[in-house]
Amino acid sequence: MNIKNAFIGLVLLVCGSAAAQDRAEVEFQTTEGNIRIALFNETPQHRDNFMKLARMEFYDSLLFHRVIKDFMIQGGDLHSKHAEPGKLLGEGELDYTIEPEFRLPQIYHRRGVIASARESDKVNPERRSGAAQFYIVWGKVYDDRRLAKVQEKLDSISDGKIKLTPEMIDTYKTVGGTPHLDGQYTVFGEVTQGLDVVERIMKVETDKNDRPLSDVRILKLRIISDPYAPKPAPAKKVVKTVRRVVKKKAK
Repeated sequence: MNIKNAFIGLVLLVCGSAAAQDRAEVEFQTTEGNIRIALFNETPQHRDNFMKLARMEFYDSLLFHRVIKDFMIQGGDLHSKHAEPGKLLGEGELDYTIEPEFRLPQIYHRRGVIASARESDKVNPERRSGAAQFYIVWGKVYDDRRLAKVQEKLDSISDGKIKLTPEMIDTYKTVGGTPHLDGQYTVFGEVTQGLDVVERIMKVETDKNDRPLSDVRILKLRIISDPYAPKPAPAKKVVKTVRRVVKKKAK
């Protein structure tokens, strides 16, 4: 891990350490190394859905099927487990969606966060999240000029409702991220360890559809902490009825 990524990793760890003990946490064990994720309590619907799938071992053996340098790595396509080399992926989703949980300006698309993929605004104007597919943000470091252009774009698509705060601007100028996605896709967690693995995956060679030429696979999604797991229903008491048989004496 280089010094810059070590610094970014420290920033992510410090930001998340205060609430880490009561957060759900998982670890992607991949063919490129391990990535540890803490999920935000501020996005409970996305947290609970992701952990439900983790308990079902849904993500085990799926691919990071879409990788774009200096942007993000994406996984969770249910069709990717047994996909032939070169097959176009990205359409495999579960049959339900999740209401968006935008939490600006506290939670935004800085480097190292995990967010839900979804269908485009044209067919999904409510910006509801897909149930399974996710992406981990890498992005770029921005300067003032580029951030001003991003703000213009955000103003045009949100009628001026989405604003980059001074804190967000400072983060995008130092840590990096994808500010143009703010208010468009739900961010629901962050990398706490393994940002160097995200970078390694982000740099692999890909085909024209952004699929890695050599499969990058989630070997297992390990649950580290699951404090909000549904409690099992109490066992029902089994009441045994003992029938007493009284033998009549023969007269």
